[in-house]
Amino acid sequence: MKKLVLALMALLCGLGANAELRWGPTASVNFNKFHWKEPLLETNMRTSFDVGIMTEVMIPGIGFGVDAGLTYGMRSAKVNFGEWKVWNADGFGNENVVLHTVNIPLHLRFKYTRLEGVEEVIAPLAFAGPVFSFNVAGNCKALEQPVGTVSLDFGLGVELFQKLQITAGYLWGLSYATRTVKLENLSARADGFRVNLAYFF
Repeated sequence: MKKLVLALMALLCGLGANAELRWGPTASVNFNKFHWKEPLLETNMRTSFDVGIMTEVMIPGIGFGVDAGLTYGMRSAKVNFGEWKVWNADGFGNENVVLHTVNIPLHLRFKYTRLEGVEEVIAPLAFAGPVFSFNVAGNCKALEQPVGTVSLDFGLGVELFQKLQITAGYLWGLSYATRTVKLENLSARADGFRVNLAYFF
């Protein structure tokens, strides 16, 4: 992961004066689920969101570039603690767990623009890279969170009229996002699908 971040930084520094820099607001709908280290807790997928700003830096002519962002987001899931006495004795049942995070996504991206003018209306794109998330709050006292987590984000999409980007992807947790207080070794990654909109000025 460290090598990937260094590669992104080197690419960004090497783009030069001819690079095309844009920025704008971004928002996504996320469909999250917690994947526990041990299959002890029944967990169901829930819908959440991210909102923030992002920048895109592209090398003219070849379609490669990078993007970065700063977003506030939520990771949520329904977790049935009530199945086990260790938690239902404390009054926990089928809980809607919500984690509040500040996220910094960094992606390598490719946008195909050699379409003889069609790219001015629609251009396909692909992206992949790490997302660094910092936990700021959680609503379930049965769980505790680390300071931060790392995920891998990748997906496909289109750019419309050289302004609006619509993408869909998968966020794969590489480190644990939460763990139970009573059983310290029972931790979970936050994975899920997302649909994102971004508008560039």
